[in-house]
Amino acid sequence: MFGTIIDYYTLTQDATYNDITIQAIVHQVGKFNDFMPENQTRSEGNDDQGFWAMAAMSAAENNFPNPPKDKPQYLALVQAVVNQYIQRWDTANCGGGLRWQISPFNNGFQYKNTISNGCFFNLAARLARYTGNQTYANWATKVFEWEESVGLITPSYDIYDGASVESQCKGIDKIQWSYNAGSECF
Repeated sequence: MFGTIIDYYTLTQDATYNDITIQAIVHQVGKFNDFMPENQTRSEGNDDQGFWAMAAMSAAENNFPNPPKDKPQYLALVQAVVNQYIQRWDTANCGGGLRWQISPFNNGFQYKNTISNGCFFNLAARLARYTGNQTYANWATKVFEWEESVGLITPSYDIYDGASVESQCKGIDKIQWSYNAGSECF
């Protein structure tokens, strides 16, 4: 929702919702400036963290008004999330990929889904373009190619929901959600 408000401001220059949007983004920052606020850490998934980071990336790209100077800025927030994604990249199961959930005790921890990996791809690609840093481009390529290699993205660009680590991602859940496809675009 807040990404949409940022888009709205960018297109209209109507600043009506800017203060509440900045307040909402800053409220979700967390003590490590990574969109993992204490009130969410027990249930937050990689996709949840990614949605906030994509809003912050849009804010940086579109020169949305910055948070107060004593708060983390948009680019730093996005970089913190991508750095965490890099640390969570799981090569022990399915040869790579992010799990849906961050914490092992949450339902969905055994599932690698397209939206979590799509958020990673989206953010890494956008950071590569925004900063010119090749490391981000390399990660975007790695994530996308991993999704292709396990069959989450088919040669005809059908984009499926995910797969279980118990099967080493052999049994793909072929449900198609529009937000999965949307996360692979920027």
